[in-house]
Amino acid sequence: MVGVLLLAGLVLSACGTVSIESAMSKWVRQSSYVANNRTLLNDARHSANALRHHSTTDLDLHTVCAVLYLETEQANSALPSPDHQTTAILAKAYNNLGAGANVCYDAAHHAVQRARSLRYLTLGVAQLSEASARVASVTSG
Repeated sequence: MVGVLLLAGLVLSACGTVSIESAMSKWVRQSSYVANNRTLLNDARHSANALRHHSTTDLDLHTVCAVLYLETEQANSALPSPDHQTTAILAKAYNNLGAGANVCYDAAHHAVQRARSLRYLTLGVAQLSEASARVASVTSG
């Protein structure tokens, strides 16, 4: 009897098993990860360029920073991923990009805030790169 129960348990557990590669590939497609990542990188670049030019108006800085913040929130809503490490890296990236966008929003006349925002953005972009490498390694099997 115990043998039958053990065998039945093994059969049932095998039926419900999905590989991490398969789960991540599905998550990448369903979350629009590639498109969202590309958008975030472009938004971070636009924000950084605006922060580096002291002639950027308050309105222009508010616009690019607000767009980055909204895109970061949208990407963050796709978490968690099926892979804990990917989720952790992306959460850090999104937190840093969001923090950079928040600081950027009020940095028009403050060189220290501009520099602080740029540090957040640089770190967030580096973490996005790290996350992309992790996603590639998990989905390539």
